[in-house]
Amino acid sequence: MDWQWKLLPLLTLLASFLFLFYIEDYFKPPQSDCSLLPYSHFWIASKRIVTLQGIISGAVEVKGGNIISVIKDKDWNGKSKQVVDYGYAVVMPGLIDVHAHLDDPGRAEWEGFPSGTKAAAAGGITTLIDMPLNSFPSTVSTETLKLKIEAAEKRIFVDVGFWGGLVPENAFNATALEGLLNAGVLGLKSFMCPSGINDFPMTDANHIKAGLSVLGKYRRPLLVHSEIQQDVESHLQVEDGADDPRLYSTYLKTRPPSWEEAAIRELLTVTKDTRIGGPAEGAHLHVVHLSDASSSLDLIKEAKRRGDSITVETCPHYLSFSAEEIPDGDTRFKCAPPIRDAANKEKLWNALMEGHIDMLSSDHSPTVPELKLLNDGNFLRAWGGISSIQFVLPVTWSYGRKFGVTLEQLALWWSERPAKLAQQHSKGAIATGNHADIVVWEPEVEFDLNADHPMYVKNPNISAYIGKKLSGKVLATFVRGNLVYKEGNHAPAACGALILAT
Repeated sequence: MDWQWKLLPLLTLLASFLFLFYIEDYFKPPQSDCSLLPYSHFWIASKRIVTLQGIISGAVEVKGGNIISVIKDKDWNGKSKQVVDYGYAVVMPGLIDVHAHLDDPGRAEWEGFPSGTKAAAAGGITTLIDMPLNSFPSTVSTETLKLKIEAAEKRIFVDVGFWGGLVPENAFNATALEGLLNAGVLGLKSFMCPSGINDFPMTDANHIKAGLSVLGKYRRPLLVHSEIQQDVESHLQVEDGADDPRLYSTYLKTRPPSWEEAAIRELLTVTKDTRIGGPAEGAHLHVVHLSDASSSLDLIKEAKRRGDSITVETCPHYLSFSAEEIPDGDTRFKCAPPIRDAANKEKLWNALMEGHIDMLSSDHSPTVPELKLLNDGNFLRAWGGISSIQFVLPVTWSYGRKFGVTLEQLALWWSERPAKLAQQHSKGAIATGNHADIVVWEPEVEFDLNADHPMYVKNPNISAYIGKKLSGKVLATFVRGNLVYKEGNHAPAACGALILAT
């Protein structure tokens, strides 16, 4: 039996290793390169934590990627060894951007999943939902969704979900739409005017009505670019040289507010189907990037009062800039719908503050510099789209302070309501049981957004925000408990999760 006694020291050593392996998570070494923080169980402490119940001073306990407790100072002893104390910096739910174009696969030179999600993380965005167009091919079928998923796998630094496309070729094919929805898209997106992308043609009210009837079964939303092209002859006269194409006012004439109003008026002929008891009950219609704060918004407000299931977003560029200030030939500011005048901008802010506009999104829509025609300055021919994903938090805060924007409102517009639209019930708030998706930032810190500022998008020089002074420095971004960004550094590995509807 001597051999058994000889094995005893070895068994004791083995037991010690097993004990260390299963010991409390506080003492675990880094599990991977997913996080800049070497713990899976830790506390985030701050004097300003934005919760659903208001701003508290205390700590958020994170374990295994989730929030397991939120504790106020009076209940917090601060004795844990693994505490990341951010002092007076704001700890807020990570932003959820429901409207971003990352153009991968097919046009990764415009933007790609690695660059776009690195920029998102640096801006405090922890989840984004990728649009079905500008990539090639567009995401309009199960086959093209598979290509999108393959392009994103192991290349994303934040969580990413996908919208599918509602286009004429699939709108009346319930089997095709159901296949796309069953494959995991979070909802559908359509254009009521030419999108500029050949394999993503525009839809009309009949297509949208058919799409809503299918979406009702899945209780998922339809997002709509709401412009209907009108006054084509006037548009052609402008292109023929009646007005200077380097003037922003020339471009503005080609897409008047009546385009948005006409589209929304047509949409509302079918959104009545989404009411309780209607044939598309369970479906929801979401108007993207509202620019017109007058008649178009009034129509949406009336539809809400009638009980239609409808929401609306606007974007920081409509809240930051006005048509009068856009320099001649500066095509970085071209987007559709266009940026309108200063009076309209004030109305948009008022509507947002009063709750008539539900949420914000970036509509990050980049391209290569050559297509922006930066040297030529022709607003009529340049590609439209604002590059913004890294800076939407400081932009919203900087331009919103004169209107009295609060930290709780930022969390509502950028986290809570977008989570509801995308049906991400474990995201959008710092609350027990939710994913530990958190941004830490300093609202009082100013910075100049210039060529020396670290930017992670593929083509930073096309952003309309270059040259602006902004307030609100992002210190850290946590995605499912992983510290993916910290003051200019990203985690070594891209460990964001793919979000697929089930």
